Amino acid sequence: MSDVNLDLGSTGKRRTLWIVLWLNVAIAVGFLTTGYFGNSNALIANGLDNSSDAIVYGLSLLALTRSRTWKRGAARFSGIMLLIFAAGVVLDAIRRYFGGSEPIGALMMTMAAVAAVVNFLSLHLLNKLQSKDVNLRAATTFSINDFVSNGGVILAGIIVIWTDSNWPDLLVGIAVAGIALYGAIDILRDAHTDVQEERET
Repeated sequence: MSDVNLDLGSTGKRRTLWIVLWLNVAIAVGFLTTGYFGNSNALIANGLDNSSDAIVYGLSLLALTRSRTWKRGAARFSGIMLLIFAAGVVLDAIRRYFGGSEPIGALMMTMAAVAAVVNFLSLHLLNKLQSKDVNLRAATTFSINDFVSNGGVILAGIIVIWTDSNWPDLLVGIAVAGIALYGAIDILRDAHTDVQEERET
C-alpha cells in the first residue's frame, strides 16, 4: 500500500484510525448489549475495554498533527482510563460473585468470535503504519489486548456451557481487567520513555 510510509499526519493514517475507531465503536456496542442480555461480566468487560479503545483512537486522530508533548499527554490519559476500567470490572465481578449470575455461554462465544475477527483486522491495519509515535503505539497495544481477551471469552463460554457455572465468566472478566492493567502500565512506561528520548535528541 502506498500509504504505509506516509507522515504521521497523513491522510492514509487518518483513514486507518477512523476505520479502527468505528470498528471498535461497533464492537463495544455489541459487547455491552450481549453482556447485558447474556448476564456476562466478561462480555461487559470487553465492551468497556473497546469503549475506552474507541476514545483512544479518537485521541490518536487528534494527536497526529499535534506536538510530541500533547501526544504523550493523550497516551497517559489512555493509560489512566485503562486503570479505571480495570478497577470497575473487578468490582462488577465481585458483585456478581456474591449476588450470583447466569451467563449464557453460547452468546459469549458468538460475540467473542465476531470481535476476534474485527480486532484482528484492526491490528492488521495498525501494524501497517510505520514510524508510530507513542500514541499510535498505545493504540496498537489496545488492539493486541483485545485480540487476546476475545480468545479468553470464547474459552470461558465453552466452560460455562460445560460446567453450568458463572465462575469461568467472572474469571475471564478479571483476566481482561488484568490485561488492561498490564496495557496501562506499558503505555504509561512508554510515555515516560518517550520523555527521556526527547531529552536526549
